[in-house]
Amino acid sequence: MGLLPLLQSDPLAFGLVVAILLLSLALHEWGHAITALWMGDSTAKEQGRVTLNPFKHLDLIGSAMILLVGFGWARPVPIYPPNFRYYRLGLFLVSIAGIVINLLIATALALVLRWMLASGYLENPSGFVLVLAQAAAVAASINLTLAVFNLLPIPPLDGSKIVQSFLPLRWHPYIWRLEANPTYAIVAMLLLLTVLRQPLSSFLSLVRTRFFDGFGL
Repeated sequence: MGLLPLLQSDPLAFGLVVAILLLSLALHEWGHAITALWMGDSTAKEQGRVTLNPFKHLDLIGSAMILLVGFGWARPVPIYPPNFRYYRLGLFLVSIAGIVINLLIATALALVLRWMLASGYLENPSGFVLVLAQAAAVAASINLTLAVFNLLPIPPLDGSKIVQSFLPLRWHPYIWRLEANPTYAIVAMLLLLTVLRQPLSSFLSLVRTRFFDGFGL
């Protein structure tokens, strides 16, 4: 589910969604950066990434993917895991921090929609109420999608590092080298855009349906 159809049907709702997503991406990467700092690694801070300025975190291709297909990524926060006070715990917490933030944002937006529904605002919505409800629904859906997408155990997505935090330490140097290989990154992106796109889209659609059903939406 890309955002371009929304731009054509409701430019104001599109603008609100983009604003929420810019903040969401910034919070996702800020979560990684601040958690890394708490765990003893100041690499992200030294590169100016402990910030809520979205333009410090945006990735051109990842942002285009969000607009076109509804899932994508921001520019990864640089970390140096050997600096963590507790290597495995630091790797796990830093990796999952952004995902947790996206889930919290999706949940908050779903609760707003649930409140609007319970209060009767969505019975015959019109004007700004309709725009607000539509923007909240789309932004919640994309935040949920970003959380689930980042859980995929495919380097360099967050899920791969979550899995890595449980793997034998002797495997870690090979995984870091794989992530640093630009050829691998290109191949992984092509797989996500081609072979894996349809099953991934179907799975994400199922997750979104179950999520909103859980809130009675």
